Amino acid sequence: MANRETIVGAFVVGGVALGMGALVFFGNFNLFSPTREATVVFQGSTSGLSIGAPVTFRGVRVGAVDAISITYDARTHAAYIPVSVQLQPNNISIAGASGTHRSLSLQNMIDHGLRASLNMQSFVTGQSEIDLDFDPSAPAVLHPDIVTGKDIEIPTRQSAIQKVQETLTQLPLKELADNAQAALASIKQLSERLDQDLPPLVDSIKETSDHSRIAVDSATHAIQSLEQRLDTTLTAIDRLANTGTQQLDARGADLHQLLHSANDTVIQARDSLSALHDMTSPRSADRANIDSTLRDLSAAAAALRGFASDVERNPQLLLMGRRP
Repeated sequence: MANRETIVGAFVVGGVALGMGALVFFGNFNLFSPTREATVVFQGSTSGLSIGAPVTFRGVRVGAVDAISITYDARTHAAYIPVSVQLQPNNISIAGASGTHRSLSLQNMIDHGLRASLNMQSFVTGQSEIDLDFDPSAPAVLHPDIVTGKDIEIPTRQSAIQKVQETLTQLPLKELADNAQAALASIKQLSERLDQDLPPLVDSIKETSDHSRIAVDSATHAIQSLEQRLDTTLTAIDRLANTGTQQLDARGADLHQLLHSANDTVIQARDSLSALHDMTSPRSADRANIDSTLRDLSAAAAALRGFASDVERNPQLLLMGRRP
């Protein structure tokens, strides 16, 4: 009987030990490692964030959410959500440090841009987590009225999802919806108008196509007829050219004789012109004889004019003559 009780007690103690081990190794309890507390103050919604939610640094778990509360500021009428987190410094090592220099200064990391943001852990369950990362461009907005004493506050920054949400909230959705509705109405009107105008247009295009086909057929027939006429014309021109060639071959000797006679005539005319030029030259003897003859004829004509004038004044000169 005693042995049975001993066995049962040992089984119970072993179960309790196993349960405690499971809580230590798989839960959020860190009995054998030091933790450091910090506070993150959110002003927006923390939907999906719960106690025990992981705190990560670029996806690596470095702690967990310890407590979530609400603080209302009566002066500014603003509500804040302080979230207490438990960080595990043992998960973070410092490169190139040893001994006492291996201790991690959370305030130093905050001064160098450590910021906290609320990220969605799972889109299926809707659970959220707190992610830590360095972002010196994000201003360090602290809340000394909320985080008092020796507590360290990690400033927050907007997460990518929050930036997208803010961008979506700033979009003129109503204006976009109105424009989309107006565009749909215009498309509907255009569709109705096309339904009315397209059938006549299709008929007109079909009729134009028929006319075009008839015109193409007529042009084809005209081109074929013109092609036949051109063939006939080219044949006649070919015959004419052959006939002309034959006639030129037959009359070649006559043309040669005619050209030879014309050449002789031109040579004779050139010689005649040369002789005439020599006769009319100022130094030519023929030119002097012609000039003397012309002078004699001029003197005779002058004497004849004088005699005619005397006869006209005295007609008796023709009968009696001039008296000495």
